Amino acid sequence: MPLPDYSRTSTDPPALTLPELEQRLRGTVLRRGEKGYEEETAVYNTSVPSRPAIVVTAADAEDVREAVSFAARQDRPIAVQATGHGATVAADEALLINTRRMNHVEVFPDTRTARVGAGALWRDVIVAAAPHGLAPLNGSSETVGVVGYTLGGGLGLFSRKYGYAADHVHAMDVVTADGELVRATPHERSDLFWALRGGKGNFGVVTSMEFSLFPAPTVYAGGLIFPGEASEDVLRLWHAWTADCPEDLTSSLALLRLPDAPPVPEPLRGRLMVHLRIVHLGSPVEGERLIAPFREMDRPPVVDTVREMPYAEIATVYNDPADPSPYRQCSLSLARLDHDTVDSLLEIAGPDSDCTDMIVELRHLGGALTRPPRVPNAVGAREAEFTLTTLSFAPPGSPPPDHTDTVLGRIRHRSSGSRVVNFLSGPEAADLTSEAFDVETFTRLSRIKNDHDPRNLFRVNHNVPPVGDR
Repeated sequence: MPLPDYSRTSTDPPALTLPELEQRLRGTVLRRGEKGYEEETAVYNTSVPSRPAIVVTAADAEDVREAVSFAARQDRPIAVQATGHGATVAADEALLINTRRMNHVEVFPDTRTARVGAGALWRDVIVAAAPHGLAPLNGSSETVGVVGYTLGGGLGLFSRKYGYAADHVHAMDVVTADGELVRATPHERSDLFWALRGGKGNFGVVTSMEFSLFPAPTVYAGGLIFPGEASEDVLRLWHAWTADCPEDLTSSLALLRLPDAPPVPEPLRGRLMVHLRIVHLGSPVEGERLIAPFREMDRPPVVDTVREMPYAEIATVYNDPADPSPYRQCSLSLARLDHDTVDSLLEIAGPDSDCTDMIVELRHLGGALTRPPRVPNAVGAREAEFTLTTLSFAPPGSPPPDHTDTVLGRIRHRSSGSRVVNFLSGPEAADLTSEAFDVETFTRLSRIKNDHDPRNLFRVNHNVPPVGDR
């Protein structure tokens, strides 16, 4: 695999003005009010509006290095963004590095690997890998950025078979807080490599990443959607069914309360629906056998999209919305899902509840997700068999919820005590970052943060403060 080209380097002067910085970039510098500023600062999760003081539209790794060096000399916080899905902290007064133009993707079919730039989306990788019968460990949305998703662990659509996306990263090129462009691998800067895979954006700006792809020319996948009145029957069947599922099959079940308006499909508008999502890597015949109990229920699905499909169509399983919106997303990990927890969930979020969350989702974990990777990393919650996630409408300025009265608050006593960091987004989400890791992992992350970013310049994120700031 080709090594990165670090040839365009320069010696930084003691200080730069913004015009001087712009002269050193292939990209551009934007200030508030300038043309293009609103577009470059727009986020997918609009519940956390940001007004950074400076925006750098990075064209390459050297632009990132220049931007970080400039911010460091001013002791200015640094925000990094490709899509803004995981927005948690307003970037006010920060320097925002927008990486979306660094979206190159290379696929190496002989080694089943890919190399991507900081701004690549999963859609870009899926399309590039599909002609070779290969697929990445992407999540439910193809419009999410590859790097940000992977830095948070990356819970994919067939992760029960292969584990987290972070488990299969081979190398990262990263600009650290001192403006140095370095390479992190299992053998070079191994502590940094450990922390990057799971510790989110706390340790630098990843400018490129190399990772494994997996054989999946087609999958047996899709969704079964049931009316809300079937919630109890579907949830109880799914609970029993997951006990014997092969690792080739990854599934989730969501209670949906979607708006009564386009672009929500007509059958789903303004009413409670139950959505079972599956991705099966085995044969379609075996997949049909596995999901037959759901198709044979007394209340059959009103929508059935499960079929053999090319992996390039995998985004149709969840059909996540592409348009930005304001929301809160939060999660809890469950060591197991017992009958009492199912009862509680039905009471709190079922058809007879007062729940207003748009999505209450259980994802089946287990399998490879519970096993340590070949190269250890900082991904937490490996003991969990399920994760419970909620997503609710949260316009900017809306008051924080009473956490004791939310779905997760009322069921927290049944949690394993951890959270999935990638499923924490919106106002107040950053405050929960430490709960995504056990004490030992979080302590080690803080020590590595102290080594690589002692001033906590990278703090506009799910922040892990350096030792001494906790």
